Amino acid sequence: MKKYLALILVLALSLSLFAGCGDSAYVEGDNIKVISRDDAVKEMNALLTNVKVSTVDAPIDIDALEDATPAAALADISTFPITVQGSGRINIEIAAATEFSAAAPDDWMNVVAERFNREGFTVGGESVSVSVRKITSGEVVTYMVDGGYRPDVYVPSNDAWGKMLSGSFNVTTLSNRIAGNTAGILMKKSTYDTFIEKYQELNVGTAMEATLAGDINFAYTNPYTSSTGLNILTAMLAHFDSSNPVSEKASEKLIAYQKKSPPVAYTTAVLRNSAAKGVIDAMVMEEQSYINTPELRDYVYVPQGIRHDHPVYTFDYVSAEKQEAAQLFVDYCLREENQKLATEKGFNRHDEYQSVDSGLDGAGYLAAQRIWKQNKNGGQPVIAVFVADVSGSMSGTPLRSLQESLIAASSYIGSENYIGLVSYSDNVTVNLPIGEFDNTQRAKFSGAVKHLSAGGSTATYDAVMEATKLLLDKQQEIPNAKLMMFVLSDGAQNVGIKYDRIPSIVKALGIPVYTIGYNMSSTTELKALAGINEAALINASSEDVVNQLRNLFNTQL
Repeated sequence: MKKYLALILVLALSLSLFAGCGDSAYVEGDNIKVISRDDAVKEMNALLTNVKVSTVDAPIDIDALEDATPAAALADISTFPITVQGSGRINIEIAAATEFSAAAPDDWMNVVAERFNREGFTVGGESVSVSVRKITSGEVVTYMVDGGYRPDVYVPSNDAWGKMLSGSFNVTTLSNRIAGNTAGILMKKSTYDTFIEKYQELNVGTAMEATLAGDINFAYTNPYTSSTGLNILTAMLAHFDSSNPVSEKASEKLIAYQKKSPPVAYTTAVLRNSAAKGVIDAMVMEEQSYINTPELRDYVYVPQGIRHDHPVYTFDYVSAEKQEAAQLFVDYCLREENQKLATEKGFNRHDEYQSVDSGLDGAGYLAAQRIWKQNKNGGQPVIAVFVADVSGSMSGTPLRSLQESLIAASSYIGSENYIGLVSYSDNVTVNLPIGEFDNTQRAKFSGAVKHLSAGGSTATYDAVMEATKLLLDKQQEIPNAKLMMFVLSDGAQNVGIKYDRIPSIVKALGIPVYTIGYNMSSTTELKALAGINEAALINASSEDVVNQLRNLFNTQL
C-alpha cells in the first residue's frame, strides 16, 4: 500500500512540474508572484553572479546628426497599403483615414470606391477611377511635410490636420463632411455612475479633475498619429487655459496632469487591453470604433472636442482634371445610398453634437503637439536601456533592419532623456553606458548600433537583468526619473536565465519593458515580457519597423 501511495505522490509531483512548462509558464499580471522591491534587487544581483558581462567603447558616428533626420525616420510610403486600386486613365490616389479604409466593418470608403470605379465616370472623355491608401491622418501630415508624399486627395478624420497642412501647402476643401463621426470619452458604466454622483457631468474638464484627484485613470492616444488623441489633447489644453491653450500656464498644468495619468497609449489596441485588465477606467475613442467593438458595450460614450466628419482636401499641385475627378468622387460619396451604408458602418451618429473648438489654427495645433512632446512624462526625464539581440538568427536582414530602424527612429528621442545600449548572444555586452542623450551620446549610440554584429545563442534574460541593474544604478543619480527598457529580438531565449525567474523581479521594480519582435513566427515570450508592467509589443516586419519605433519613441521618450 505504501508503495502505491509513493507512486501516486511521484506522479502528482511530476504533473505539477510539467504544468509549469510550455506557454503557461509565461505568466502576466495577477498571476505573477508578488515580492518586495528589496527582494527583487537581491534576486537580480543573485542571478547576475552567473552572467558574463563585458563593456566596449562606443565609436562616435560623425554622421549621426545627419542620419537622424525626420525624413530618415520614415519608411517607404508603400508600407501603408493600397486597399483599392483604380485603373482609369485619370486615377486619383486618396490618403484615407483608417476607420474607413481597413477591413470590414471599417471599410466604408473601400466599398464606395469599388462602386465608383464600376460606374464608368469620365472627365473630358477619359475614364476616371480612384485608389485608396490606408493611412492614419497624422501620418499623412508627417509624410507630406517630411517625406515628399503627394496624394491627390486627403481625407483625415477631422479638420485639425487640414489646418496643420495649410502652413505648408495650398489646400482646397472639396467637402467639409463625407461621413459624420465624433470622438469622445469612454467610461465603464460602474465607474460612470459613481463619477456622475461626484462630478455631475462627464467631459474633458471633469475627467482631468477626477484624474488629479485620484478618482479615475484616464488614458489617451498619440496626438502625432491619432485624430482622437490630438482632439482630446487640445481640449485638455483649452480646459487648462481657455484664453490660450498653448500658453505656459497650460503647459504647466499638463505637466501636473501627466504626473498622475497613465502613459500615453501607443495605439488604441493598447488602450483596449489596459481597460480589459482594469488598469484604466476611462479612455478616448471615436464613436464609430466604439459602435463596432462589442466588448465595449459596458462602457458609456460621451462626445467631446471637435467633430470627426472627414473633410476632403486636394492641393494646388494636383491637375485640374484630377481635381474634377476628385469632386465627382466626393459627390458620389454623398449620394443617399452611400450615406446609408456609412450609417450601417457606424458613422453619422450624434449629428446633433456641435464641435467644441479650442480655437487653434494650424500653427496652434502644431504647437500643441510640441507642448505634449516636451511634457508627456510630467516633466520627468526617462532613463532607458535598449537591449539588442545579436544572436546568430539575427544575422543578415533582421540585424540590418534593427540597426537602420533604431538609428532612424532615434531622432525622436528627446535630448533630456538618458539612454544606454546593451547587446547579447551567449553573453552580454554593454555597448553604451547610460548617458544624457546630448549630441555626443547620440553620436555614440549611432556608432554602437552600427557596429553590432550577430552570432551565437540567445541569452535574453541575462541581458534583461544587466539592463535592469544599469537602470537602477543610474536612478540613484536621478531619483525622479522614469525607467524604461526596450528589448529588440527575433526569437526566444535558449541559454542563460530562464523566463520564469524574471516576472516577479520586473513587476516589483515597476519597469515597463517594451518588446519589438523582428519577423517572428511566435511572440508568446515577448508578449509576456511586455505584459508584466503593461507595456507594448510590436510585431514588426522589416519594412515597417521604422515607423513602428518612431511612433513608440514619440509616445514614450
